Amino acid sequence: MYKILKKKQLSAVVWLMEVEAPLVARHCLPGQFVIVKNGEEGERIPLTICDYDREKGTITIVFQPLGVATNKFMKLEEGDAFDDFVGPLGRPSDIVEMSEEELKEKKFLFVAGGVGTAPVYPQVKWLHEHGYSADVIIGARTKDLLFFEEEMRSVAGNLYITTDDGSYVHKGVVTSVIDELVAEGKTYNHCVAIGPMIMMKFVCLTTKKYEIPTIVSMNPIMVDGTGMCGACRLSVGDEIKFACVDGPEFDGFKINWAEAMKRTQMYKTEEGLAKLKYQEGDTHHGNCGNGGNK
Repeated sequence: MYKILKKKQLSAVVWLMEVEAPLVARHCLPGQFVIVKNGEEGERIPLTICDYDREKGTITIVFQPLGVATNKFMKLEEGDAFDDFVGPLGRPSDIVEMSEEELKEKKFLFVAGGVGTAPVYPQVKWLHEHGYSADVIIGARTKDLLFFEEEMRSVAGNLYITTDDGSYVHKGVVTSVIDELVAEGKTYNHCVAIGPMIMMKFVCLTTKKYEIPTIVSMNPIMVDGTGMCGACRLSVGDEIKFACVDGPEFDGFKINWAEAMKRTQMYKTEEGLAKLKYQEGDTHHGNCGNGGNK
């Protein structure tokens, strides 16, 4: 059992949990993820490692309740425990494999959208702890959906915040901030973008225009997390890859975005029906259109 030591609501829709998992904390690196399960019959959910403390033996996860499993996670409290907490899984971020010479030559830009702020944070923190600086853009639809502002500010070289509706700091999408920074004379040679699929796609279109190599995290298409289900299959250049075992990070310029975005829709109907059944409980009859509770 993996005890929940801390539970905190970060925004209107995002929650943080600090979980006691010493073996995972001992070996994990930025960019990797865990598989979390609540209850013997619970669904296995892949979640990016947001932070870790090797001395305390803890892992921090951040999630947005969407389906049945994550809505059940939200009901757990401090002192409760997950049945399974497997990891670290996936390949670490490419930054941890760079030599000192490579890191010195890099001018890093990180772009985080929505819940993507969580997996961006450990990478920027790792760079900061090793003496390297990175500029960070955080984007959200509205101020109420932003989180980790102060945490990110403490480790980033410069932090730029933007909201789609202009409710906080800058008004616009993250790509507009990239355009403005380049126009101001900022130069970058390594970008990491993590967030919704559509955001990562348009970040890549923008950075390609400026010839800034860009890494993206394809965790939005992961389901099983161990390479068994095939749901996270994607085309990267001329190669077929699986996000959970070959990634989750890949060269964003080589991703077949149309194919990848189509795959995100594959399980929407089943997930939606399961959530509806969970929300309606005993009143759910699962026979829409035929009338009556059965």
